[in-house]
Formats: sequence, C-alpha cells, structure tokens
Amino acid sequence: MYSAKAYSVSSATSPFLPATIDRRDPGADDVQIEILFCGVCHSDLHQARNQWSGVMPTVYPCVPGHEIVGRITKVGSRVTKFKIGDLAAVGCMVDSDGVCPECKAGFEQFCANGVFTYNSPDKHLSGVTYGGYSDSIVVKEHFVLRVPGNLDLAGAAPLLCAGITTYSPLRRHAVSKGKKVGVAGLGGLGHMGVKFAHALGAHTVVFTSSPGKIEDARRLGADEVVLSNDANAMAKHAGSFDFILDTVSAPHDLNSYIHLLARDGNITMVGAPEQPLPVNIFGLLFRRRSFSGSLIGGIAETQEMLDFCSQHNIVSDVEVIPIQKIDEAYERLLRSDVKYRFSIDMASLKSE
Repeated sequence: MYSAKAYSVSSATSPFLPATIDRRDPGADDVQIEILFCGVCHSDLHQARNQWSGVMPTVYPCVPGHEIVGRITKVGSRVTKFKIGDLAAVGCMVDSDGVCPECKAGFEQFCANGVFTYNSPDKHLSGVTYGGYSDSIVVKEHFVLRVPGNLDLAGAAPLLCAGITTYSPLRRHAVSKGKKVGVAGLGGLGHMGVKFAHALGAHTVVFTSSPGKIEDARRLGADEVVLSNDANAMAKHAGSFDFILDTVSAPHDLNSYIHLLARDGNITMVGAPEQPLPVNIFGLLFRRRSFSGSLIGGIAETQEMLDFCSQHNIVSDVEVIPIQKIDEAYERLLRSDVKYRFSIDMASLKSE
C-alpha cells in the first residue's frame, strides 16, 4: 500500500480539499498509472453532491473521476499488454467478476458484480474505490486501455465516458453512410455524438433549443441544425430519421423526436433526466419504431472507440483546468458554461 495525492469531498455540501488516500501496491495482474489528465463528467457532480442517493448513495470521503489518461509507471509480473512508459487510460470500470454471461460477451458494464472506478466497494483495501482526481491509480490490466499516441491527452480523457457513451449506440445501430441521424442536445455528450456520426458518414442533424449553438454544431460536423422549439422546423423532418441519439438530461418532449423516426427507426437515450418522461406508445406502434437506452460500453468496444478516434483524429473539445478550480468547474457545469468538457491537468496536484 502507498499514499497518493488527491482532491476529495467530505459531504454533499462541502468543497473539495487536498487529501492523501491509500492505493494498493500493484499485484501480478495490475498496472500503476501516473494520472496526467482526468475529465470532469456530470456524473462526478451527481456523486459528489449525493444526488443519486436513491440509487447510488455516495460514501464519503469521495474522490470522483472516471475519465483517466496517464502513463504507466509499474506493471505486475503477469501483465503482458503494457510496459512502463506506455500511455494508458481508465474509464468507468476497474473490475468485474469475469465469469458471468455479460463479462464473457464483452459487456462488463452490465456485470452484476462490476466495480466502478469510484464509490464502489474496494475488495483490496476495504472502504470504497477512489477515482481519477488523484496523481495515480492501480488497476487490473484487463480494465486498462491503450491510448493512441496521436491523440491530444487532455482531449482524450473525456473519451473514456462521453466518448464511449455516444459511440456505442451509434455502432450498435449501424450508423453509416446513407443513414440520417439526429443528435438531440449539444453538450458534453452531444458534441461527441455529432463528431462520431459525421465520421461514420451519416447525414447528421443536430437538434438544439439554443440559436447560439447553430454555428458550433456545423463546425463539429452537423449537416443541418434544427431548433427543437420550432414546431414547423421539426415537422419538416417527420418520419425521416433512421436513428436519433438523445443526450438531453433536462425535461423535454420525447414524443416530438419519436415522431421524426422513419419505419424501424430508433431513438436511444444516453441523457439521464431525473424525472420520468412520458412516452406516447402509439408513436412507437405505428412505423414499428423503438425506444431504448445505453450505458457506456465494454472494454473491447472502448478500445475500438479509441482506435477509431485515432484514425479520424477525434477528441473532445475541452477547457483544461487545474484541480484547484474543481468547485468552480462544478458551478459552471450547472450553468452549462463549458465547451464542451472540463479536463483537469493533474500536474496541478503536485503543488499541493
């Protein structure tokens, strides 16, 4: 066991403060990673503020962070895929049972015994796992990803959550050239959805309620931009979409998007509204439309996503911040005041 520097929060209302946390020494199947950048996900805010208390209550002290990019400093004796000095990444998971049907199928994210990167039971040190707002982490080799060398590391960090969250459903629904794809919302998730849909060759349409985002949507790769609060503009696209990726977490009219789907079209939710959204079932019955949800991706698919990003030079648009500004970043997240993700430069932790 060794000590690592981190930033932690001690309650749902307290600020982040410097802390020292315990990390396990690398075992035979582990790698130790010096964390260079860690993305800031809205899930971090929910967990730090215990806003998911009914489903995933937060255990304090909490060290968030599941969009981790760094460099390997130690490897265990049985590690074969990595060596000291390699660039590596860790996403939302650090362990699973490895034997259940989900794990064997490559869907570790659905393992009933999965271990999240933070705020999950830590079988090695007791207590809970601590995430990437830290200077280092030790993770089982299977849950470590290779980072292509041509990717900007600060922009690559959010790929480990925002990236795979949007890439996975686009691939599962065979988004490709000749398909018409909509992306609802242009935030941390939505801007990645636009980049991926464009790179996959689809005719990409962004739906936003903000006229000020039209120019940026086109810069990111949108072929068209529709104001979602303009009923006439929405009506022009009725029954024409093969797939819509809904990244909106605020309350919104889901049925207006279902109405836009063609026969056998699908709308997939990756946004997580706190309150249930009403669905008009007749909108699904006619034209055999479907409505589904999606949660990150398995390890193999996450590596596929990183390699795809390397081939197409895709990273997240980020604002790099020092760890000392994490509370300010959370307040700005609440105001949607970032284009489009924060990425923490963990070198800033050295001064603590």
